[in-house]
Amino acid sequence: MKPNEVYHIKNNYVVIMAGGIGTRFWPMSRTNHPKQFIDILGNGKTLLQTTVERLHYVCPPENIFVVTNADYYFHVKTQLPQLNDSQILLEPYMRNTAACIAYACYKIRRRTDNANILVAPADHIILKQDDFSEAVQTALWTVAQNPLLLTLGIKPTRPDTGYGYIQLSEIGTDARIQKVKTFTEKPNLELAIAFLDSGDYVWNAGIFVWNVKTIIDAFEKYMPEMAELFTETQYSFFSPQEPEAIKKLYQQCHNISIDYAILEKADNVYVLPCDLGWSDLGTWKSLYEFSDKNKDGNVLKGNIMTYETHDSIIRVPPERLAVIQGLEDYIVVEHQNVLLICQKNQEQRIKQFLEEVNRTKGSQFS
Repeated sequence: MKPNEVYHIKNNYVVIMAGGIGTRFWPMSRTNHPKQFIDILGNGKTLLQTTVERLHYVCPPENIFVVTNADYYFHVKTQLPQLNDSQILLEPYMRNTAACIAYACYKIRRRTDNANILVAPADHIILKQDDFSEAVQTALWTVAQNPLLLTLGIKPTRPDTGYGYIQLSEIGTDARIQKVKTFTEKPNLELAIAFLDSGDYVWNAGIFVWNVKTIIDAFEKYMPEMAELFTETQYSFFSPQEPEAIKKLYQQCHNISIDYAILEKADNVYVLPCDLGWSDLGTWKSLYEFSDKNKDGNVLKGNIMTYETHDSIIRVPPERLAVIQGLEDYIVVEHQNVLLICQKNQEQRIKQFLEEVNRTKGSQFS
């Protein structure tokens, strides 16, 4: 099998992680309707729908699985009516990405023990679709032939402190795929500049590719308690007993990311550096950077008039008129019953604002 022969082969699977709350996109992203289910780009499609469309060629449609919070079943079913209920994996509690990925991979193994699996978040942006497709082909072909835990690494374009970084080793399977030397979570600016200058680091995109046998071997080695829970529970998969069995399992499951649980411990983790026009679209500032701007550097959505206002992102409901004067580098978002006005360089405080709103004003605003 060559890289250009991976399209639609029956052993390819896609797992889309769609369970997050998206607090940094508040007030547009709400607990009951988070950002992955919103047309946040204004292109007529939600982020979840865009992700599925981007990956539809990887595998047959019945091999696409979406893992989400049980409260979001209706959103997934409405936006992806082509999925049957067995393809929508409902988590009863938030337990981070290790449990999310284990659930999907153990369920897929009940169908086949030779699946090649691509795991991707539901809320990322990729502008260079052809380059992404080529990278996915290469990655799927590689893990089908080698017992590797492979991640796509994004060639950094700036010293961003909001992303995790992966240090590359000189060892590789070929000219493109290199062994991972270290992981670093969200460095400070000085360290991020050093990483960029060295040329030895890529951003951690959180997009993973592996064979089901390889990832389950890793769970058994590095997370044996979680592996035992899913091994005992797997016989309920694809049956009416699955929801209750998963609820009991999740009550006992560790809350830990796949990075900490496995990838930072395993010795068979490799990275494929890519230039994909990628963003995790985690914040209003990242949306601003990826959006078209007017002559004043503003990103506007809604009925808005601006005066002496520059380099800001402003969104208001279509029935409102917003007249704004004298702002520079601001986020202004009105959605439902909340108006947020925040400096772009202070956007990390939005999560703090939301916590205080919940504590002092009530959950109706979150």
